[in-house]
Amino acid sequence: MRKVNLEEIPEQARRSPGGKYHKFVKNISIALGREPASLDLAKRHPFDVATVRIPQGKSYCPYHSHSAESEFYLVISGRGRIRDKNGTTEVTAGDAFFFPPGEAHQISNPSAEDFVYYVIADNPRGDSCYYPDSGKWAVATEGTDEMIVKGKEADYYEGEE
Repeated sequence: MRKVNLEEIPEQARRSPGGKYHKFVKNISIALGREPASLDLAKRHPFDVATVRIPQGKSYCPYHSHSAESEFYLVISGRGRIRDKNGTTEVTAGDAFFFPPGEAHQISNPSAEDFVYYVIADNPRGDSCYYPDSGKWAVATEGTDEMIVKGKEADYYEGEE
C-alpha cells in the first residue's frame, strides 16, 4: 500500500497571462505513484484524484468539454459557480456533481473566500478538449503534452487523395 497525507503534497499553481484563470492543484494520484505517460494501466491508475483551490474571482479554465474523460466533483469548502449548457448553478460545501464526456462546463469562484474541491476523473488515453467560446481544441500529442488548435471545418478526404 502506498499512503500520502494531503499536507505533504505540494500545491502547484497555474495562472493565465491575464489572470482570469488561476488555480492551485494537489495531484493526489501523482503523489501515490501514478505515471500519466505510461501505457501500463497499473502505472496509469484507473482514475485521477486531486484537490483544487480557486482564489476569489477566478476560474479554473475556459468553458470546455472533454471528448472521452468523465469528471466527478465534491466541494470541500467555499462557494463556486458552475457553468454548463443550462446556464450557471451555485455550489457549496458538500455538493457533488458530475460531467460525462461531451458535456461542456466551467468552474469559477465568485465568492470572497477560496473555493476548494476534490475532482476524480478517469484518465482515458487520447482525450481532447473542445472550447465552445473560442472554437479551439486541445488535442493530445506524444506523452502527456497537448497542442491547441483552431481551424476551419474540412471535408474528411481533403488533402488525402
